[in-house]
Amino acid sequence: MNAEKWLASKASEAVDALYGTKLDTDSLQVSITRKEFEGDYTLVVFPLLRISRQSPEATGQAIGEYLLEHNPELGSFNVVKGFLNCCLSARYWNEELSSIISDENFGVQPSNGKTIMVEFSSPNTNKPLHLGHVRNNLLGSSVSDILKAAGNNVIKATLVNDRGVHICKSMYAWQKRFDGATPSSRHQKGDHLVGDCYVEYAKMEKENPAVLDEVHKMLVDWEKGDPQVRALWKMMNEWVFEGFDQTYKALGISFDKTYYESQTYLLGKELVKKGLDMGVFVKDPDGSVWCDLTADGLDRKILLRSDGTSVYITQDLGTAEKRFEESHLDSQVYVVGNEQDYHFQVLKLILKKLGFEWADRIYHLSYGMVELPEGKMKSREGTVVDADDLIEKMYQEAKATSEASGKLVDMAEQEKDELYHQIGLGALKYFILKVDPKKTMLFDPKESIDFNGNTGPFIQYTHARIKSILRKAEDKSLELAEDVQLSAKEQRIVKLLSSYPAKVQEAAASFSPALIANFAYELAKEFNQYYHDTAILKETDSKLLSARLVLISAVAKVLSKSMGLLGIQLPDRM
Repeated sequence: MNAEKWLASKASEAVDALYGTKLDTDSLQVSITRKEFEGDYTLVVFPLLRISRQSPEATGQAIGEYLLEHNPELGSFNVVKGFLNCCLSARYWNEELSSIISDENFGVQPSNGKTIMVEFSSPNTNKPLHLGHVRNNLLGSSVSDILKAAGNNVIKATLVNDRGVHICKSMYAWQKRFDGATPSSRHQKGDHLVGDCYVEYAKMEKENPAVLDEVHKMLVDWEKGDPQVRALWKMMNEWVFEGFDQTYKALGISFDKTYYESQTYLLGKELVKKGLDMGVFVKDPDGSVWCDLTADGLDRKILLRSDGTSVYITQDLGTAEKRFEESHLDSQVYVVGNEQDYHFQVLKLILKKLGFEWADRIYHLSYGMVELPEGKMKSREGTVVDADDLIEKMYQEAKATSEASGKLVDMAEQEKDELYHQIGLGALKYFILKVDPKKTMLFDPKESIDFNGNTGPFIQYTHARIKSILRKAEDKSLELAEDVQLSAKEQRIVKLLSSYPAKVQEAAASFSPALIANFAYELAKEFNQYYHDTAILKETDSKLLSARLVLISAVAKVLSKSMGLLGIQLPDRM
């Protein structure tokens, strides 16, 4: 039980004893005391005046006196108008620190019985993953882990967009201009080869716009099951899948379920038939099928082209129905860029019109684009930051920065190599995840690798520093004596540590890994200030030395847990 809940439960007991009224603890307002006032946590007294029938000051004073008399965990209190500010005692913080260090599942909530599917990545098989996909994958994976820590059963899913006009464009360019090239013949990852085909197609269409008609014919042939078109499609997709797998492995990304648009688009077509029968959709004279959303303030939305081929939203409809039925979902989270805000408005509205009661339980985690100093990335023009190149660049930056420090001279080469990967990926993941998902962000690799400031390597180095202290104190006791007196700085660190479970819940509710990232940074900063001001290993009082070692062990533990929710490993040595 965190401090806010503890104080609320004790205040509830006080109200019952003083005024004969039992209150649910959730109805009591307790928060961290504002910095300008003395105290740790504050109880808002105003809502209790109808029960006490006294002034705010008298009510606060009565509850404070009762709490102080019956709870040794309370050290003192003061009343400011309708606010009861409580200072918790050294005993309370000692017990809290002991609880944190002994609880292996600290920050992880028990199951709440809810099942949430988080769809992320969902790439097109016409190009390799790029920096924009990296933000999507890191967000999706971290949000999944945060939701799981908050007590949910989480299914990490991806939908591979492996069919459609965009896929046929790469296929068409390969046929016309790549002379039977393969990944092995070009010594190139398969997803990179197919991406080159997509860029080449853009040039072809610019030279001769009529090639688009041939691409549409290829899509019609694909949907009809033409064996030659299907064989080419299968070969090129396999090249891409192999490339994607390598990139996912390098990023530490995994999925519980993988859906393929080539398998789910037919589900959407079935729903289109159902919608026509219900009168929700209409068929135009040219044979195309639409949903008229103008009465809802939106536009008409096409669901089937006149040639019978489906569009992207068609499979989204069918896939949503399949997922809710198969996995008995309580909710579905789509991690997709804000350029698709309108798409998800339309999706939810059409699902409602089709009569699905769960339509209100789909949520679009809309995130901002990643931009470079030179502007937006464009796949067709080949001006993207490739994910594989980015991972390698981060590795090299980490290697150069670490070697320049001169602190790893006695480390084995393999150990160094693993460390450079941890630092490089930690820098990349933290730099992206510390930004609120809704915001557009500017990515700067050099800034992200800095060992000072709000960066992944700074937090990694803080963890390594703590581990170094603990190694030097291997022969010392790590037991917290009941009568040891933690200093105000130490109590402040325990208070920050104890807020971690609530921060996980807050991050889960807002789908924001940035809250966890910035919590970890605040904790790392607090430790470093404490380390600068406090002698730890030089402390001569054995009880105080043990208490300080327990405290920094708890800091290392919570740093590891919080950064783990971001997919970041913390090395023991840097």
